This record gives sequence, C-alpha cells and structure tokens, in this order.
Amino acid sequence: MSDFDYVIVGAGSAGCVLANRLSDSGAEVLLVEAGGPDRSPKIKIPAAFAQQFRTKLDWDYATGPEPGCDGRSLYVPRGKGIGGSSSMNAMLYVRGHRADYDGWRDEAGCAGWGWNEVLPYFVRSEHREAGASAVHGYGGLLDVAAPRDPRPLTDLIVAAARSLGHPADPDYNDGEPNGVCGVEVTQRRGRRWSAADAFLRPAAGRPNLTVLTGATALGVELRDGRARGVELAGRTPMAVARARDEVILAAGAIGSPQLLMLSGIGDPDKLGRVGVEPGVPLPAVGTNLQDHPYVVGIWDSTIGGSLADAERPAALADFLLRRRGPLTSTVAEAFLFARSDGGDGPPDVQFHIAPAYFADNGFEEHDGHAMTIGPVLVEPKARGEVTLTSSDPAAKPAIVGNHLTERADVDALVWGIKLARELAATAPLAAAAGREIYPGGSVEDDEALVADARRRVELLYHPVGTCRMGADDGSVVDPELRVRGVEGLRVVDASVMPTITRGNTNAPTIMIAEKGADLILGKEPPQLTA
Repeated sequence: MSDFDYVIVGAGSAGCVLANRLSDSGAEVLLVEAGGPDRSPKIKIPAAFAQQFRTKLDWDYATGPEPGCDGRSLYVPRGKGIGGSSSMNAMLYVRGHRADYDGWRDEAGCAGWGWNEVLPYFVRSEHREAGASAVHGYGGLLDVAAPRDPRPLTDLIVAAARSLGHPADPDYNDGEPNGVCGVEVTQRRGRRWSAADAFLRPAAGRPNLTVLTGATALGVELRDGRARGVELAGRTPMAVARARDEVILAAGAIGSPQLLMLSGIGDPDKLGRVGVEPGVPLPAVGTNLQDHPYVVGIWDSTIGGSLADAERPAALADFLLRRRGPLTSTVAEAFLFARSDGGDGPPDVQFHIAPAYFADNGFEEHDGHAMTIGPVLVEPKARGEVTLTSSDPAAKPAIVGNHLTERADVDALVWGIKLARELAATAPLAAAAGREIYPGGSVEDDEALVADARRRVELLYHPVGTCRMGADDGSVVDPELRVRGVEGLRVVDASVMPTITRGNTNAPTIMIAEKGADLILGKEPPQLTA
C-alpha cells in the first residue's frame, strides 16, 4: 500500500507524538524515518548519550564558519533513528518560561499559543512521578522523574548558589523558572524514556500505523498547489508515499526546511543558485535559526564525588542490576536560572551544573574528578540560517548561526562565566574546587574572557525557528502550522518556534506535536482539571 491519510516525515520527538495521536483517531498513518531502530545500549544508558555523537546514530551537522566565533565550526548533533534527538539528548525536561509562549501569541501573532493555552498539552503528555498538580500531569505517556542517584558534588554547587542569594526553585517547570534547582528527567526506572518509548511503542501494534525505517525522504510531491505525497529512497517498498489528507514534516529545524527547499518551497533566488526549480516563493524558509550557545567553567574536584566513578565496572553492574548509580545520570544534574542584568524579568542565562568533566561536546577526556558549571544563553539575539548547498538530498545543508555576533549575547555569557567563578569560590563548594581548568588562571579581564568565549563556545544542540510560525505573510507556517501557499502540508516540530524557549527544547517540541495533532484532527484543546 502506498496511500495513507497522513504521511509523517521524521520519527523524532514530534513525529512519534503525531504517529500516536493521529493513528489513535483511526486514520491510516505512515511514519518515515531515515535512520534505524533504537536498540543501542548507548541510547538506553543515560550517561552514555555523548557516545552516540558522530556515529551512525547521528546526522552529525555543523555550523560555520561562524563570524562571531573566530570563524570556527560548531557541532550540532541530531538523532538519526527511531526517537530522533529524544534518543540522543540529555533527557532534561524543561518547559521554559511563560513569557516565551505569551511572546509567541502577543508578539508573533500566534493565537492559541500563549502559556495558558499550551499548558494543557504539557500536562496531557506528562506522567510526573512526583504526582499531579495544577500544572503537572500524572498518567500521561511521557515519564518525568527526579534523578535516581545525583552525585554529592552537585549538592555542593547548589549550596554555593544558595549562599550567594539565589533562591531555591521548588518547580522550575511551573512557567516561572528562577533560582537553583535539581533537574527533572525523561527517564523511567533509571533508563532513558524517549519519545519512541513514550508515544511510538504503545501505538506499534495498530494495523493503521506503518513505520518505515531506513527510508529517506527526497522531497514533497506537489501538484496543483497541493502536497500529494513524499518521494522516498532507501529501504522502502514505494517510490512515493501518497497522502490523502496531509503531508506532515517533523524532521526538525534542519531537516524540515531542507525538505521544503528541495521541494521548491523557499527563496526563489537561493533555490535557483543550487539548481532547484522554484515552485512556491516563501523566502523565510530556513531563516530565523536560533540555538543556545554556552561556555563552560571547569574545575578539578579535590573530594571526588563526580561522574568519573561511572567508568568503574561496579557502575555498570549497578545500572544493569538495579538501574541505579552514576550511569543513570544525565551529566547535568542541576540548573541555575538567572538574569545577567540583575533585573526582575525572565532569566536570560540557564546554568547547567554537572559533577563531571564536559568539554568539547564530551570528546575531550580528563583523568580525574572534575565539575562543570556552564552558563547557557537562553535569550539569544543572534539569528542564523539553513540553506541548501546542492539539489542532491544527500548533501548536508549549510548552517550559520551567527552566534556571538550580537554584543548583548557576548556580555551575558561573560557575566555567566564570572558567576561560575564566584560559585567555585563560595562555601561550601570552595573546599572542593581545585585547579581551574577552564577558562584558566591566565584568562582574567573582560577582554580575555570575550576572546575565550569566542574560542571555546559550543551549542547546546537546540536548533529551532527555521520554519517560523506567525500571523504575517512572511512566516513559513500559520498558527495552525500549515505551510503558506501549499494545501495539505504542515510542519510540526521545533522549527516552527518564532523564538527559542528559555531552556532545553525537547519538552516544548513534544508540546508542539501534541497541539499540532489536535489542530490536524480539528479537536478541541484539552482542559485542565483542578
């Protein structure tokens, strides 16, 4: 069979949600995924997430050259396989700030996307092990839990933040994150609980859901102003999967705009330069790229207590037998949300606090115990772009984020590394903080800190915004997530965000798919119960 009601491209966080909700309605659904299954132990063991980087499980993208980062290329891993990046990420469940969504509604003109309107979708997904509340769900498909075995070193860093006057935040997912807190994670009994685990597997036995792995989408088939299907290659019994109702792109902030452009939907001049016949003029496709840049401060730990213990054979035994120990860690075990200008507005910096050595995306090794305090810019001003380099679907697109080209972004990160240093010098952490490895003692004044940031900045792997949602004709999709100028085609993933959320982006992406499924099916939004 090559005809379906809905054809979904991408079995990542959004695609798994859509496959579940749409097939639950009785519709015939095809889910197309270029990667393979999610059976690797590197997926299941939380602390091993970075071991997937630059393997067959990774699309292995990179930006650059970046004009604000000494012309460097910045690594952007993306999960390639069932579960997508929810099978590769650090499992941190972060909704963001209510101002993010109210901004989508009020400033971007996206009716229905304010905090009070999207909150029921967060709640519907959630099975929060701590129990239900006015803003949390219990009994949903996505397990959200506290870490099973956080390292003692994390407690010292949190205590130092409290000593400096940062408040304890009892629930950073209530819409107003502020202060220091332990993380919440998408895990069940100490192992990763990806979107595939949560949403796809419960639907796997439905006769009206077909999942194709190893099948690459080449482009959307357009005819008479409508999306008719998706052209496929690879391990697929069909050259074209046809959609009776809609084609839905859920390939992420890099894959979705790439597919639109390969299909002739985008800026006509840019498409023509790489040999793609322009079909639907939509210049904003691929623009508005945003991500979360960060720079780490790292210190030796003089008291141990770090994730270096995960290398011991006993740690693997503890994980396999009891699902406990350091291998259950997501590396970042606490957050500090703060505002660099000292004002009362939403946070613009989110510190990831890790009882571990984490530099160069986890590729850099260190012999011994260490701790990492990484300020992450969560309100970036910089905007970048994804563009085609070729009409060949196998060619990786060009990505430039323009990170650190805005002075406000640089200033916020420099403030963040100064605060990280202050934390390391504050009791009770000061007694455990040994040699400063990064930035290092020779990096002292602001000029040196700026140069160091440009030299070492990395990305937190949260690309969004390249198929911007908006009420204006210049947006790529409307607030119903329909691609402008084409019938029967939607984009439902992180690429539709008008602005990036103030925190890790997996939970918002799942929310977007939950709401997107209701928009597609014409269903009323869920109601919160007291």
